[in-house]
Amino acid sequence: MSVKIRVPAQLRTLTGGAGEVAVDGATVGEALKALDAAHPGFGERLFDETGQLRRFVNVFVSDEDVRFLDGLATPVAEGQTVSIVPAVAGG
Repeated sequence: MSVKIRVPAQLRTLTGGAGEVAVDGATVGEALKALDAAHPGFGERLFDETGQLRRFVNVFVSDEDVRFLDGLATPVAEGQTVSIVPAVAGG
């Protein structure tokens, strides 16, 4: 099943400049792994050594933070959009 992943500007060098990439996956985790398979380098930026999302990476499905859903196991439907949003630090 095809889902769209929105890629933030600072990671678009990995996608050749594309701001949105279509991948296959039934869950957020599967979709992000497919993104890394198609565009190597995402995995190390998104996942920590235990395979979980890094603290400073936020992922949303239809404007809902997956941390408040089922995390990487959050299901995604055909045509849904997964957005990667890096945390912004301020001072």
